[in-house]
Amino acid sequence: MLYRDRREAGRLLGQLLAKRSWNNPVVLGLPRGGVPVAIEVAKSIDGDVDIVLSKKIGAPFNPELALGAVDMSGIAVIDSRVLHVYGVTENYIREQVQRAAAELRDRAELYRGNRAYPALEGRDVILVDDGIATGHTLISAARSLAGKGAAALIMAAPVCPPDVIHRLEANADLVIVLNQPRKFESVSQCYEHFRQLTDDQVRAELCEAWGIS
Repeated sequence: MLYRDRREAGRLLGQLLAKRSWNNPVVLGLPRGGVPVAIEVAKSIDGDVDIVLSKKIGAPFNPELALGAVDMSGIAVIDSRVLHVYGVTENYIREQVQRAAAELRDRAELYRGNRAYPALEGRDVILVDDGIATGHTLISAARSLAGKGAAALIMAAPVCPPDVIHRLEANADLVIVLNQPRKFESVSQCYEHFRQLTDDQVRAELCEAWGIS
């Protein structure tokens, strides 16, 4: 399955989610690419939309190789198998976690300003990204919501390789994925147009969704 862009992927994912009944849903997109997808999903199920922040921790010799991910509070999800194989030091991980957490806090202020976060207690919370490669960032985001009282935690995305699904299912009540390609190389392979979004574009999309001029 090839999506034209993130908007189309979000509409198709939203159509799938709309076949279910939801309890006062709130859809949380992972910036940057997950935001336009989440906005379309929220429209389809008449839910609130907001963001949840998590950042990949890349290897020192290859930033695209995910060692794990971290949330704004500095709580990290680390793949210990990868650390062992590539000999990554604890000092490197500690430095990257601190740097990434600080960056996420700055981005949260940029995207949201002083806007209050939506209450999650008793609600279905749906985490949305534009695609899932390793699952680290989504799992990190999910763990950052622990103790918020959500009725159910759902992970949803237009694309995810099948061998990652079980890892997600261990951290969510439900996982919904449109496309599970067996020959998976990257999320971008499932999109015709997969341009990188800027922080200003993300903020503009959120402000439009929130009705803020």
